[in-house]
Amino acid sequence: MVERNAANQLSEILKAASDPTRRAILTHLAQHGPMRVTDIHEQFEMSLNSVSKHIKVLEKVGLVVRRTEWREHLIEVQMGPLSEIDQWFAELRSIWELRLEALDELITDGVSKNERSKSNR
Repeated sequence: MVERNAANQLSEILKAASDPTRRAILTHLAQHGPMRVTDIHEQFEMSLNSVSKHIKVLEKVGLVVRRTEWREHLIEVQMGPLSEIDQWFAELRSIWELRLEALDELITDGVSKNERSKSNR
């Protein structure tokens, strides 16, 4: 189960990734590699300031990092925090798999009992 601190971090990551523009920025960076904020801005119909604010939200939760090469500040996607989302989904999948297996057993047992009662008639 996810601990409270990890759950808070997961919530922050999901909140940051819930915005379509931020997801588009992450996708664009994942496809094209590190980019300057101005280059990212060219991909969106919004102000440079708005794009910068979206990037700061992504930075805060660790989905992107800013690194400096000479005078350029490059924004680079970080896949690590996404593993927390994947882990959470894996836990959900395992819970549902257990429930489906239990349901399958109930159905199978019910069919078996029904067949036995028909053969006893």
